[in-house]
Amino acid sequence: MASTSSFSLIMASMYILLSSTLAFSTAQTPPFKKIYVFGDSYTDTGNTETSTGPAAFNHVSNPPYGITFFHHPTNRYSDGRIVIDFVAEALSLPFIPPYRDLKADRSHGVNFAVAGGTAIRRGFFLKNNITFNLVRQSALQTQLVWYKKIMESEGCKDMKTTPKECDRFGLRDALVWVGELGSNDYTSILGSSISTETIRRLSIKSLISFLQVLLNKGTKYIVIQGLPATGCTTFSFTLASPQDRDKNGCVSTMNKLARAHNSALKTQLKTLRKKYPQSVIVYADFYKSHVKMIKNPRKYGFEQRFKACCGYGGGEYNFDVFNTCGSPSSSSYCNSPRKYINWDGAHYTEAAYKVVADLCLNGTACDPTFDYLLRKKLNWSNMQ
Repeated sequence: MASTSSFSLIMASMYILLSSTLAFSTAQTPPFKKIYVFGDSYTDTGNTETSTGPAAFNHVSNPPYGITFFHHPTNRYSDGRIVIDFVAEALSLPFIPPYRDLKADRSHGVNFAVAGGTAIRRGFFLKNNITFNLVRQSALQTQLVWYKKIMESEGCKDMKTTPKECDRFGLRDALVWVGELGSNDYTSILGSSISTETIRRLSIKSLISFLQVLLNKGTKYIVIQGLPATGCTTFSFTLASPQDRDKNGCVSTMNKLARAHNSALKTQLKTLRKKYPQSVIVYADFYKSHVKMIKNPRKYGFEQRFKACCGYGGGEYNFDVFNTCGSPSSSSYCNSPRKYINWDGAHYTEAAYKVVADLCLNGTACDPTFDYLLRKKLNWSNMQ
């Protein structure tokens, strides 16, 4: 993994190129005034606190979470910054504050993501007697309610009826970033009779309906992340037999499920792009980015592909679901998180999140490219 200075150099080079071709400099005029964020624990910047998060990872308010960059816990599920933090930095914006921080400056956007977040309504799981891993006020529908409350506080209904108010809200100049959603939907049905096909259908239907609500109101720029390679996260090895492995050493069945989900999502996004040609909808390939790190860890500075930096038990994986990261008397953490891909067994280190952000921003893992989104933003802004 490149150092912080190396990453900054990459981003600087990228925007020097953009400045020469697009005639703007992010140092003077950021391409976006605001970012609105949705998702789960991979994208949450502080909406979840101890005892309210996913059952196995409810110590996020305890050290050593946040140790690398912030030097104290921020309720991010990592040792430091996460993808959306690096995106904000690259766009010359401050970190996007969580919705539940009522004292935060919201002039540059709000993060609605909640750890444990599901794409499917919570009521579906409760109706089927499923309570495992469910977190109150975390479903995508709740996040959308929060988003609408912020809109209403600005007097924004939609671009057609309240254009001035919606411009103040930033609807036309904001980037909407939808972190991965779906992993918790699949995890919640473990041990139940509900099929993964049902979860895939319902979760993607929910995601597309959510995106349509945003697009119908006038949102123009959306990035949506697919599922990561869940079969390569530490906790997956505790759920599968040693024989269930793919060519990269990850859990094969889980990665097949993630690929099927992502494929179905991309198909639906193609249809959505045709329906809303005046908006840009970018797919961020979290899976592809993750697998790149697994296949060639040393290229990115990693020495541990699967072992959790923060966990319990040592051994091959350093993971115990009953003694997860931040547990008061049992867990410990490695000396160099930057050499690890996995942070706590389910989430990533700052170093890994930095790679994911870089691969999206430099065009390798986004479709269409992030450069394309920026170009469209400039062109449409000039036409207003």
